[in-house]
Amino acid sequence: MIENDRSIDGVAKTVAEVLEKKKYSIDYYQREYKWESKQLAELVADLTTRFSDLYDESHVRKDIATYPGYFLGSIIMSQKGSQPFIVDGQQRLTSLTLLLTFLRRLQQGRPDQVDIDNLIFSEKFGEKSFNLDVPDRAECMEALFDNGAYEPPSGAVESVHTLVSRYEELTSIFPDELRERALPFFIDWLKDRVQLVQITAYTDDDAYAIFETMNDRGLKLTPADMLKGYLLANMRDGESRTKANDIWRQRLRDLDGHAEDGGSDFLKTWLRSQYSTKIRERRKGARAEDWDRIGTEFHRWLRNDHERVGLATEQDYYTFIVRDFDLYSLQYQRILRASSDVFDPASGLRFIRYNADHGFTLQNQLLLAPLEVGDDADTIDRKLEIVGRYIDIMLTWRIWNFRSTAYSTLQYAMFNVMRDIRGLSVHDLAESLYRQLTNIRETFDTNDELHVHQQNRAHLHRVLARITDHITVESGRASNYLELITGGEVRYEIEHIWANRPERHTDEFPHEADFSRHRNRVGGLLLLPKQFNASYKDAPYQKKLPHYFGQNLLAASLNPLCYENNPGFRAFRTRSGLPFQPHEKFHAADLVERGRLYRDIAKKVWNPEDIRAAAQ
Repeated sequence: MIENDRSIDGVAKTVAEVLEKKKYSIDYYQREYKWESKQLAELVADLTTRFSDLYDESHVRKDIATYPGYFLGSIIMSQKGSQPFIVDGQQRLTSLTLLLTFLRRLQQGRPDQVDIDNLIFSEKFGEKSFNLDVPDRAECMEALFDNGAYEPPSGAVESVHTLVSRYEELTSIFPDELRERALPFFIDWLKDRVQLVQITAYTDDDAYAIFETMNDRGLKLTPADMLKGYLLANMRDGESRTKANDIWRQRLRDLDGHAEDGGSDFLKTWLRSQYSTKIRERRKGARAEDWDRIGTEFHRWLRNDHERVGLATEQDYYTFIVRDFDLYSLQYQRILRASSDVFDPASGLRFIRYNADHGFTLQNQLLLAPLEVGDDADTIDRKLEIVGRYIDIMLTWRIWNFRSTAYSTLQYAMFNVMRDIRGLSVHDLAESLYRQLTNIRETFDTNDELHVHQQNRAHLHRVLARITDHITVESGRASNYLELITGGEVRYEIEHIWANRPERHTDEFPHEADFSRHRNRVGGLLLLPKQFNASYKDAPYQKKLPHYFGQNLLAASLNPLCYENNPGFRAFRTRSGLPFQPHEKFHAADLVERGRLYRDIAKKVWNPEDIRAAAQ
């Protein structure tokens, strides 16, 4: 307990009460916004799942007032004069502000929209300032608020890049089923029924003492701490217990160092992948099952279900840590590294990166599911590759057919796949996942109308990057996948081959809407550096064509010179049988033909037979 005679307040407040017409500052040493895709996806999934459990289409808006409150954690403030500073909780509050900004734009134009502007910013004397008042984020947040997009300038701080990435991901992770009638209901519930406990101290010393007490002195043990305590309590003091404790501490320290809450995320993922047998049914009032309970209280779940896990004797508890925990935590570290740190275009683990770039956080439990104690390094790698390939194909087929890849949409289906592949051999794993794909009806052949729009732009960017990279690698050049998606000094974006000048195409499209739909189709798209787009954006095709030759091979293949001066590309064209051809003019029929070419390339990049081949 903190002993002093200064005032400390603690009160439960709704999101609206915390944010509305408030202004918070963040000390300079805490200003980085660091949440990764996984943390944001889980926050959105937690909120939308809890709301969906309560919502019924027969309800009217005032029924939201009867919904039970949902506790989202605590935040700690230090009140310095009239200005509150966030000591703990800025990651969560920043993420909530991003979500509110996204929801504001999502409901624009609706007659039933909820006014949430005051939860995001306030205006005084004509000057707009955001409720989380961080100067180096202001330009980015204003652009996201006004336009839903922002291009970070060179030299932008890390937080700005992270803010843009997380905001863009909200398009794919926010559930489709909440975008229609339920949207204002969800926003009402989020602002007025979701609660945070706000602890306010009136000196920095008190604020940081509270923070340390809650996090370092054992008064707020994490579920991971409680699980370790339970497991070690079932071992006698001595060398075995010391060894188990050292392994546990080192592995979780490594994981927490790689990602915020990395250790806790691993424990949930591991226990779900190996032991969960049921998930809550998708119907109102369904009870939480072991998959759900592991996600919220894995320490209690294991204590209650220890016999089913095989924990009976002291040796069982020891083996559970030094063998099972050790194996799966090391492989989880490899998965995290493959997701973001290391990209080897020749490694079977590259598919983990492809899936992570789509923000698909459900993949980790599938990757761990078939692994078994006793698997050698080659077996583990082949299992990881096979599962990664399956997810890669499944996601791309869904993107191609305008299907959601959101966490909430796929968690039930992915649970079933995870349960079915648990502990399978390499051969059986490949056959099982191959069969899973053959049961999917929507493939590249079921949609000839793939086009870019606001919701799929980020996903389609990555699909085009993979197609472009495939041509590049198969033509004997080094992979350019990372360059195409991360940019570095050169940022790539989707470029329309046709400029947005419908008057140039009235002979084929008398109506501007028809021109726009055709222009957005996949065959009329390329990935090109931003500066190229800025230079030639409105230029006619004939003026851009000579410059395409100096770009990546997908763009260069429009130019006849590509078929004369690229022996590697010509050999690939012959070997693959793909119908590449130059286009000295680019009419509507050319765009359609080009779209068929992209589909043919996609069938080679995402070929289910490769799953079987990986098992050989």
